[in-house]
Amino acid sequence: MASSFYKDWEPEGPTVKTEIPGPKAKEAIKELDEVFDTRSLNMLTDYHKSVGNYIADPDGNVLLDVYAQIASIPIGYNNPVLQDAALSSDMVNSIINRPALGNFPPTDWASVLKTGILKVAPKGLNQVFTAMAGSDANETAYKAAFMWRRQKERGGPQVEFTAEEMESAMINQSPGASSLSILSFKSAFHGRLFGSLSTTRSKPIHKLDIPAFDWPQATFPLLKYPLEEHAEENAAAEQAALDEVEHLIKTYHIPPAAVMVEPIQSEGGDNHASPAFFRGLRAITKKHGVLLIVDEVQTGVGATGKFWAHEHWDLQDPPDMVTFSKKAQTAGYYFGNPELRPNKPYRQFNTWMGDPARALLFKAIIGEIERLGLVEHTARVGDYLYGKLEGLAQKYPGQFANLRGKGQGTFIAFDNPRRDEFLARAKKFGVNIGGSGQSAVRLRPMLIFEEKHADILVDALEKIVKSFQ
Repeated sequence: MASSFYKDWEPEGPTVKTEIPGPKAKEAIKELDEVFDTRSLNMLTDYHKSVGNYIADPDGNVLLDVYAQIASIPIGYNNPVLQDAALSSDMVNSIINRPALGNFPPTDWASVLKTGILKVAPKGLNQVFTAMAGSDANETAYKAAFMWRRQKERGGPQVEFTAEEMESAMINQSPGASSLSILSFKSAFHGRLFGSLSTTRSKPIHKLDIPAFDWPQATFPLLKYPLEEHAEENAAAEQAALDEVEHLIKTYHIPPAAVMVEPIQSEGGDNHASPAFFRGLRAITKKHGVLLIVDEVQTGVGATGKFWAHEHWDLQDPPDMVTFSKKAQTAGYYFGNPELRPNKPYRQFNTWMGDPARALLFKAIIGEIERLGLVEHTARVGDYLYGKLEGLAQKYPGQFANLRGKGQGTFIAFDNPRRDEFLARAKKFGVNIGGSGQSAVRLRPMLIFEEKHADILVDALEKIVKSFQ
């Protein structure tokens, strides 16, 4: 039962010794709560003892982790190759001499980018702006879209700003502060900072009390499952959504500079759409001179059986920007059009502009993904797992409802009528799982998740359902 990828690495399976949290965890949580808000705590974790696909706690409980730090652990806890990378002199140098990248980039920064982040750049996108996290990546992409649009309207990068633009910008008024928007979709999640939060539409708790921009939202098509039984209805829903997008682009009182979309709406409930829908979205944005930004923060880096989920769409023209974070362990956005690079310095800038240490880590992750063929592996294991879940859905009607993610690697989800209790009970049966939206159970295994792990997971899922009976 050991890992097929690394010798003598993983346990044979989960171990549940106490309730979770157990006595040691409860004591530690109580201490932590004195100085840190613990109300969103899922599980107090012992990262020294977590290994591979397994997460451990202070009480000796070891769970199969198919949530993976909200989909952000790519190749396992305490991966030996990443440990070696962390101990390298390059990593030490990057950690203790963290640079202000825009002003003082390291001499080898071009090489680090070309052999790492840019080595896996989406087709047609050959430049990158590095950032700190997913929200940061999305917000800087929005800024790039606004600057691109205004530069175009002004007449090109060579046209200087007017005195009126510069003066009005300082009091947050137009024309210096542009009257432009980003169009996003209902149930979308793009982050929790001010600009990204205005495009997030998944849950009120994220947005309450926070000032927001008056930006448009379109309906994301709500598909019915099984897909093959609702093809006509689903096609109509997708066309209606595309019609709404085009209508908003043409008529919204604050014109959209870009459309922002997730390949799979993750936090909003694991909502899917067909490749045809996204090809239609690309065609509409091209037609109206609006940028298409694809948020691959959660879907990127192999989880869907392609390195980037939008590769499933077979686009004729690539997205204008693709944002990334999570499994990359770093963040930023890819782009190809040189006009998306601002016309003057310091317009797209902050002190750190990312982190060379995390860029080096992503480089090591990419190396292991390629060496072990983990994207193809994830596609194969996903098909295996989906087949097993189809069996459970037939055996227990209503408990694995709207099973979705076929052909999308291990990026699989289903709805359960007692979702929150389902997630809580999973730990009793040795599995850590997450949810999304109102009723979805989302599976986010690591890229080293194998068929044998799928068998453990499916067995646990069946036990959870039986425990309700």
